[in-house]
Amino acid sequence: MLAHLGAGVCRCNVIAKRFSHLPTIYSMVTPRQKSAVAIVRVSGDKCSYIYERLTNRSSANLDARRAHLRSLYDRNGGLIDQALVLYFKGPHSFTGEDVLEFQVHGGRAISDALMASIRSLDNRDEDIEIRVAGPGEFSKRAFHNDKFDLTSLEGINSMVDAKTESERRSALLSFTGKNRQTFEQWRKIVLENNAKLTAIIDFSEDADFESEYSTIMSEVLSDMSQLRKEVEHFIKRVERASLLQSGINMTLIGSPNVGKSSLLNSIVNDDISIVSDIPGTTRDVVSSVVDINGYKINLFDTAGIRINTNDKIEKMGIERAKQKSQESDICLCVLDVSTSFPSGVKKILDPKLFSGKQLIFALNKIDLISDHTQTLAITKEIQDTYGRGSTIVPLSCLTKNGIDELNETLISHFKCLTQESDSEDPISVSNRVREILTQDVLYGLDNFFQVQETLDDIVIATENLRYVSDGIGKITGEVIGLEEVLEIVFSKFCVGK
Repeated sequence: MLAHLGAGVCRCNVIAKRFSHLPTIYSMVTPRQKSAVAIVRVSGDKCSYIYERLTNRSSANLDARRAHLRSLYDRNGGLIDQALVLYFKGPHSFTGEDVLEFQVHGGRAISDALMASIRSLDNRDEDIEIRVAGPGEFSKRAFHNDKFDLTSLEGINSMVDAKTESERRSALLSFTGKNRQTFEQWRKIVLENNAKLTAIIDFSEDADFESEYSTIMSEVLSDMSQLRKEVEHFIKRVERASLLQSGINMTLIGSPNVGKSSLLNSIVNDDISIVSDIPGTTRDVVSSVVDINGYKINLFDTAGIRINTNDKIEKMGIERAKQKSQESDICLCVLDVSTSFPSGVKKILDPKLFSGKQLIFALNKIDLISDHTQTLAITKEIQDTYGRGSTIVPLSCLTKNGIDELNETLISHFKCLTQESDSEDPISVSNRVREILTQDVLYGLDNFFQVQETLDDIVIATENLRYVSDGIGKITGEVIGLEEVLEIVFSKFCVGK
């Protein structure tokens, strides 16, 4: 049984050996557009050959981890550019192989000429295989050479895709290996407890072992119960982080001409919505993606909700506004305090439909009132209708008074949606990891807890725990038979990474 359990414990060296004689690959690692510098990366055992052919120099004097200023030549001896050349001797490189990086001037023609020169060095007749790298191929080689596990590499990909500060922070947990440490600890606990159950099976007929049976089962059940709590808590943090990646949906809603579009422009400090004194200027949902204090926010400016209208187009816009506000994570209702408070507010935000939703009421145009009687009346009606805990912020889009307070309120709500406590950052993992955690790890644990304490059921329990440990191993890449998984993982990487 123990030998069976250990069959898939670590990524077998057989995989690494299959990748020991691979073609040398190259690719641009910077965008193919006008820039100050363009970088071309090469990885493989032909790095020295490529260096010698491009520079007309011996590689014997090529020092590792040191920048060299070199002239680069094409196959006809024509000068391409002067470049900084960096050499990383394997295994002390990103991929674990010999790596060259050419830093040339960023003109498109220069990088194209360099790429063409490297391509021309491919000569299969002389066993010199040099080709363009596929998406994620550098990272894939780093994985096979034990430079990174899958979670760290997926963390790098998330770092590249991060558009806001919060996305960057959540991706760091994978990139720095903290998630890997968590998964390895979980797997260690599962394997240790599975060994205990295996001992029960192996020594079940030993009379001296019967006294320890209950103690061992109690320890195993306790450890697995605690592990399940940790996995569930981890998944909750992941779900919160998914909001950081997809963005928090926030809808602005209110009657016509209360200043929704003006408020949206004030929040993002940009003119992304049409502002007009004509009621009903916004006839449909206007969306934009913005960064508010490091949070990715999907903002939706909606049609003004007029209670009585015969305009079919306007009615369609109103229905879309109500639907979008119900679907959003946060609903920001804008009210005009300079006019009599609209008695139809309940038709704008039905208290039953918005029960449990995060509602923020922005009382706009306070610069047009001389006293706060109207503001107090509106505040009381909101609290009576939507609860005493309703968030209410008086402000003026014209004078910007109260805008900072609204932004602070919004940030507090964003934090509440994406972060369980101040001491815990959200955890960003790939959809692949999320699926394994729910469909393999939690599934195996749940099935484990369904077994009874008969000997036959304990055999089944060990299989369930093996299912859990294999699931965790698939997350980090520490199991055999990962080729189909790797193709999915690295196909989503950008070329050059």
